[in-house]
Amino acid sequence: MDLTVLYRGPLASCDYDCPYCPFGKRRDTPEQLRADRAALDRFADWAAGQVGDTLSLLFTPWGEGLVRSWYRETLARLSRLPHVRRVAIQTNLSFRTGWLADADRDTLALWATYHPGEVSHERFLAKCRELTALGVRYSVGVVGEPEHLEPARRLRAELPADVYLWVNAAEGRTYTDPEASRWTALDPLFGYSRTPHPSAGRPCRTGRSVISVDGDGTVSRCHFVRTPLGNLYDGSYRAALGPRPCELAVCDCHIGYVHLETLPLYELFGAGVLERIPHDW
Repeated sequence: MDLTVLYRGPLASCDYDCPYCPFGKRRDTPEQLRADRAALDRFADWAAGQVGDTLSLLFTPWGEGLVRSWYRETLARLSRLPHVRRVAIQTNLSFRTGWLADADRDTLALWATYHPGEVSHERFLAKCRELTALGVRYSVGVVGEPEHLEPARRLRAELPADVYLWVNAAEGRTYTDPEASRWTALDPLFGYSRTPHPSAGRPCRTGRSVISVDGDGTVSRCHFVRTPLGNLYDGSYRAALGPRPCELAVCDCHIGYVHLETLPLYELFGAGVLERIPHDW
């Protein structure tokens, strides 16, 4: 099986305090952190054992994972497995980058988000330059809030040309055509994020070749349709995999709609689907 897995464990703490995020500056208790580490270790052991499958793995923690040693160790470990095609994680780049030298950088990739209100331009750009020097694949993006436009323009001007900068439409915000054109000048694919995509009854790869897994191993088709398909660790999910139409009216998050078969995003992103890098960038 060629399977893409989106993993989200119980970690919910973050070192940033973005006003549009409910997890900003949240603190997990020591017990919660131990539970998250145990859940991640269990998932990593499962992935390491799937030698008959080809896996692509995206970690989408509610909080910031890479400030935790167990996420760094796990990504480096999984990147070195021959049956793992890609391992990627969403991150704010607030971590030290030295551990990446132990990872297979042909397999590991980062989906980085720039939060101008939480980190200086100079500090974030320096992290990007460290990734470039290490030969790490990464994309960089911003949330399309009006106050982020000028910082995003400055970042785009100073990033290497081969680093893709994406823009996520801000939740609940409607963009006029002139507003959208300003963001599209930075991200030619912003149009896909600008408005939610009708999805009810439409074919989607989730639940067939793409699944979502939580810290207990419960498998659902994606992060947004939570109907259980079985459990990862007893293998019961495999019998439930198959083509099925989407149950939701619309899909408005990239990690969901990128898998819609009615959109050309697999063709646009190719092998860079998980780290959000267009194949010809």
